[in-house]
Formats: sequence, structure tokens, C-alpha cells
Amino acid sequence: MYIIEMRNITKEFPGIVANDNITLQLKKGEIHALLGENGAGKSTLMSVLFGLYSPEQGEIYKNEEKISITGPNDATRYGIGMVHQHFKLVHNFTVLENIVLGVESTKKGVLRMEEARNRVIELSKRYGLAVDPDAYISDITVGMQQRVEILKMLYRENEILIFDEPTAVLTPQEIEELMNIMKELIAEDKSILFITHKLDEIKHVADRCTVLRKGKLVGTVDVKPTDVETLSEMMVGRKVSRVVEKPEIEVGEVVMEVRNLTVRSKVHQKTVVNNVSFNVRAGEIVCIAGIDGNGQSELVYAITGIQLADSGTVAINGRDIVTAPIRERSKAGMAHIPEDRHRHGLVLDYNLAYNLIMQKYYTPQFQKGGFLRFKEIYDFSDILIEKYDIRSGEGALTPTRSMSGGNQQKAIVARELNQEPKLLVAVQPTRGLDVGAIEYIHSQIVMARGNGAGVLLVSLELDEVMNVSDRILVMFEGEIVADVDPKNVTFSELGLYMSGAKREEVVV
Repeated sequence: MYIIEMRNITKEFPGIVANDNITLQLKKGEIHALLGENGAGKSTLMSVLFGLYSPEQGEIYKNEEKISITGPNDATRYGIGMVHQHFKLVHNFTVLENIVLGVESTKKGVLRMEEARNRVIELSKRYGLAVDPDAYISDITVGMQQRVEILKMLYRENEILIFDEPTAVLTPQEIEELMNIMKELIAEDKSILFITHKLDEIKHVADRCTVLRKGKLVGTVDVKPTDVETLSEMMVGRKVSRVVEKPEIEVGEVVMEVRNLTVRSKVHQKTVVNNVSFNVRAGEIVCIAGIDGNGQSELVYAITGIQLADSGTVAINGRDIVTAPIRERSKAGMAHIPEDRHRHGLVLDYNLAYNLIMQKYYTPQFQKGGFLRFKEIYDFSDILIEKYDIRSGEGALTPTRSMSGGNQQKAIVARELNQEPKLLVAVQPTRGLDVGAIEYIHSQIVMARGNGAGVLLVSLELDEVMNVSDRILVMFEGEIVADVDPKNVTFSELGLYMSGAKREEVVV
């Protein structure tokens, strides 16, 4: 018997069939992975199950009884919960307020938050999901926001749990913890649908896997006897290389020099980047590795102009830009793939074309006499959409908000790399991408390096750190504690540096 069965689901949007006659069957007590490229229709299918979308065709059954889900409240009533890829949290509410929102305990019309607080604390301890109930969502990291989403679902005692790209914003240690939590939930008689692009995670935790490609069902397989290469080929439709091809090249002059940079947190005013110095040379990929929350975000904010540094210098080709506006940094040759694509990378209510020209809209190429040159804008956008394989239902006119997370990321990569930068600052550039897109973006970063750009890569993915970088700098508690060659360091040694158990004297 299947606890949930989605039969012949078809969901259409303007210009695209997102789900084309898809049948998905979830057994009670299993972890069922849903695999597919960016834009394959995975999140759409799960949004249909959670009641966010109504399908044009198809039916949903629970325990072989047909059910009607017209909204998330219906889904909750049937015991279905969902952790969304792009979190559905109220930013000016606290963690506790977000968790209980919609299922508040009251007595004579007064909120009973103490009871809810105790339950949230108990759940967070039980599942190893440490949170501060009184912190505001706007002040916590994306990793913490992920924990809040999971606690929201556990608080509602859902029996069918949908995880949409749950590990995209987590550190390797947090991913391992989440895998263990998922296994615990299955032991407690829950059933899990798990959307991911990470084949190793599927092998590690899933029982069965359903593969979608371009909105169609490719097939469902048992995970144990199926190798990673087969899953990859089912997903992409071709063989994919998981090794980054990176020719040896001679590094050039210093393109960015950071000296004695100190940054205080905007939240609690503590020093989170402490007297950091390093440089990046032309033709070199320097990777900042570390556990999330050790100052990497604030370091990037200070380099790219999102937040001003408290002291120190950042020079591009000898010019100090530490106090320069963001546009001046861009003109100096800096490109930036940000950590949070929604907050710092895109204007979601603009169409794709406007997002692709955001760094150049004021240039003579795209404006004349203060008026935008629309033909040039859309012609340029069409070229980038084809070159970078950005999948969108209405092409350049597509509202960016409606695109899949992976295709939003591709749009940012296309815009930034097309500038032919002298310095590329890439923060989690492959977060939430499928293996085919990861292969492509890694090749683009390596190509930028080959064209003489210096690359500052910030990544929480140790495989990416080891495979892509020429040099690794490890950050711990706001300081650079190691400068190592990926050819001469092991994963375990890197882990020791990241946890603060080992450090070396770094000479710039």
C-alpha cells in the first residue's frame, strides 16, 4: 500500500508544461528521492502535493483513498508538511513566532507562547536542531532558517514530510546531522519525499528514487543496486564528468590584495572578520573554506561593498576600493556571484532580461538619452539565455520569481561572467544546481581563470573546495588559520583546520 500516490499529474504554466502526466508513489516508512535537472518539475510536483498549485489533470490518493488538496491547510490536515527550497518565513517575526504561525495555542483569546516555547526547545534538543527561539529571522543565517523550517514541520506532527533541496544551504556537518534526523523520522513511522541534486546523498539515505527530465517521468529505481553514474545519466540524458578538468597555468600579477581587514557584525557588533590579509593572483582560484558562520559572509560583504569594513584595505589592481560604491567596484573589474541569490543577486519582480543587464543598463549599449533601448536589451538577453542554457517558460520576458532556483542561479552566473571580470568573487556558485549545471559552471569558472581572471571562491562543499581551487584558505572564528595546496592536504586535515583543532602561521 502507498501512503501517498500522485496519479497522472499535469501542471502547466505560460509557455511550459512543468509536469507532464507524472505518477509518483510513496510507500509508508520510506525515504523516496525525487531527482532531476534544474527546471525538471520536481518542486512544482511537490507544490501540487502541498496545495500551492492546482494541477490541470491528475489525482492524489492517501492510503488508497482519493483526497482533495486545494491549499496548504488541506495538506496539513492530511498530515503533509513541506520544507521549501526558498524558505517561507516572516522575516520580522521571531523563530518561535514562525514555528507556531497558523497553529497557535490560545486561552480565552490570549496566545500561550510559553507552552509552545517549551515544545520547540524539546523538539530542537531531540533532533539536534539548535535554534534561539527569540532571534528574528532577518538576523539569522540561511542554515539556521533551514532548521526553523524543519522545526515548523515537526511541530505540526506531520507524517508525510517533503524536503525540497534541504541540504543546499547546509555545511557538510549539518548535512550529516540532517541525514541522521531523516533516518530517525523514518524510525518513528514517518514517510519522506526528498528532492535533491546530490547523488551521494541519495545513495546515503534514500530507499527509492524517481527521476524527472524536462517535466516528464524517466523512471523509478531502487537506490541500493543503482550506481551514481546511472542515476546521473537518467537525470541529464548523457554521461556527466564529475572531475573538474583544470589545466596547469602560470599565475600572473596580484589582482586583489586584502590587508588587515576587520569587519563587525551588523547584528551584535562583535568582530567577525579579524585583521584578515591575503591576495588573489591572475589565473588563480583561491578558495575560502570553513564551517558556515566563521566570518566568510562578512568578508565577502566587505570585499564586494554590501557592507563597509571597519578597517583595512581591499585593492583591485593596486586601487583601494574598500569604501567605493558597488558600481565602482564593478567598473574596476569585480564580478560577484552572491551567497543569497534572492537578497543580493536578483530583483525577483523584474523579468529575466532586466536582471541580465543589471550591471550594464546605464551604458550606451542599453540606453540612449536616458531611455532604455529595449531591442538591444532583449537581443542581448536572448544570447545569454542560449549560451548559458537558462530555462524559462517565456524566455527573456519570464518573471524571475517564477523560475526554478537553479535557473535563477544560472542567470546570475551568466550576467557576472559575461563581464569578463578581472576578479570573480563566487560564493556557493553551484548551490542547488544539478550535476550537469555544476559541471558547466565549474568549467566557466576554470575558463575565467584561463582568461586571466583571479577567482575568489567561497564554498561549504568540500568536494568543490578540493576539486576546483588552486589554493585553499581556511577561516575559523574570523581569522585565516591555514593557507594550503589542495594537492597536499587531506579532507580530514582540512576538517581539523575548519574546526579550530589545528592552525598554521599564515604569511602573506
